[in-house]
This record gives sequence, C-alpha cells and structure tokens, in this order.
Amino acid sequence: MVARRRFVPDFDPAFGDRPLAEALHDIVIGRWQGVRDLLGATGDNWPLRTHRIRLLAHAAAGSSAAEIWRAAEPASPDAAVLRAATEVVRSFQLVIAAGRGAGTDRARLDAAVRSCFAAADAHPGDPMPWVSLLTVARLYEDGVPRRELRCWWDEMRRRDPYNVEGHVQLLRYHSARWHGTHGRMYDFARDAAGASPPGSPLPVLVQIARAEEYRYVADAAQGRVVRGFDQHWKHELAITEIRRTWERWILWRTDGPVAPQEIGELNYLVHAACHAGLRQEARGLFQLLGTRAAHLPWAYTGDAAEQFTRWRTHLGATS
Repeated sequence: MVARRRFVPDFDPAFGDRPLAEALHDIVIGRWQGVRDLLGATGDNWPLRTHRIRLLAHAAAGSSAAEIWRAAEPASPDAAVLRAATEVVRSFQLVIAAGRGAGTDRARLDAAVRSCFAAADAHPGDPMPWVSLLTVARLYEDGVPRRELRCWWDEMRRRDPYNVEGHVQLLRYHSARWHGTHGRMYDFARDAAGASPPGSPLPVLVQIARAEEYRYVADAAQGRVVRGFDQHWKHELAITEIRRTWERWILWRTDGPVAPQEIGELNYLVHAACHAGLRQEARGLFQLLGTRAAHLPWAYTGDAAEQFTRWRTHLGATS
C-alpha cells in the first residue's frame, strides 16, 4: 500500500509566477537586468504589473538593485517606478523596526513621496506610483490632507479604476489601526465592492476589512475575552457578504488557472469562508488554490501553515 503524501502548503513569495521568481532571484544576486526584462514584458497589464512591482520592491528594499538600475538607466520609467516603490517599503521597514508610536522620520517620508511623483512623471500612464503614494500616506502621523489623498486616489483610478492593491491600501488607511475607524473602513470596502464590475476581485475588500478589524480588536484585547467577538466571522451580515463576494467574483471566473495576483485575495476569502462555516464555498476555494497559500490573513488567527492545512484537510478539499 502506497502511503498518502503529506500535504504541505506552498508559501511561494512569487505566488506561482515563474518569471517573477526569476527576477526576484536576480535581485538577490545583485542583478537588475532580469527585472528590467520582466517589467518590459509585463507592459500595461496593470493588475499583473502592480502585483509584480510590489513584490519586487519588497525584495529590492534589502539591496541596492533599484538604485543601481536607476543609475545605469536614468531614463528608464520602469526603473523610476520600482525605485519609488522600494523607498516606500523601506519607510515601512523603518517604522516597524522603531515600533509604532516611536515617531516617523518626516524628511524620509517626504523624500519617498517625491520619488513617487518623479516616477509618475516618468511613467504617466502607470497607476503604480499613485498606489505607492496611497501606501506611504499611512505613515504620516496625522495622515494626509483629505484633498491631497483624494487627488492621489483619483489619479490612480484614472489609470486603473479597479486596481486591487490601490483599493487595499486606501482601505487600510481608513482603518482604525491607522487614520480611520472600523465604520469608515467598511463603508469604503462596501462602496468599492458594490461599484466593481462582475468578475473583479474587489468584493473581497469586505473580507479584508473583516480580517483587519479582527486583528485590531485581538491585538487590543491582548488575550482577554471580548464579549460577542466569537461571532465576528459568522454572524448573518458576515455570511451574506462572503456569499456576495462568491457570486460577484468567483462565479464569474473562467475555468482557467488562477492568476498569481489573485492568490492573496483568494486566501482572504477562503479564510473568511472557513471561519464562517461555509463549507461548500471554502472547499471550492481550496480546490482553486491547490497548494498556494499566503501568510495573511491566516497569521492573524494562528500559525498560517497549520491553519491552512487543517482547514483544507477538514473540508476534504483536493487540488
């Protein structure tokens, strides 16, 4: 009898995007040419481009690859966009290292913003510099003036109205963890979800908001029991919204493979479906994902690998 192979979730940093994985490896060994070729081949596929630049920036933040490329090809719009995104990631890393509440280096944040504007000038049609601005906005202690934030948002939407990463960044800006409230965050998520076209992943913003609220309340409770919080994932509205996301996004998908840029959002949806007790929807989502896991939001509720594996096994999902 052949022993059944043990399931191991795949937390691939490239989410199954092989060309991206090769470019990430190039950054590790100090090469930038593969990154240039990758972004050139990506073209104006904005969802894929935004996803790739975000992950490339996280890799480049620990190296000098973005700066070396910018110096070697100062006229390259792609080099300018990646450099700006990398500066934003570094700004977040400094805040994390110092600890929230330790104050922010305003001069460094302003420099990152100038880098984003330079990237927008270099590549006028690209939404990514505006996504980067919406991202770094969270780090200003008092936020960004409403009119300015609205301008950045409008510029991003003018280039890519349903850009998922840009929506996620503004959702987090409006969260209680940063510069808003749970109510503002949910209002934004529901408005964006309702305005999205069939087949767009944007309805999952509501599940992302629910995960953000869980994280905020759980962190504040520091292990204490919060009255009524056991129903956070499974009350009537939460279940209705998961089903609405399923109907507006998943049921409109084709039978083709899941795009790498959808893996993160699918993990948010299956996580919510599992905790809400929606077995059929959760099983179908696990089958779509196969082995492809993302650390968030599973890490908000425990060990990511253990939870992904346990829920998948419990539901009898097979890839």
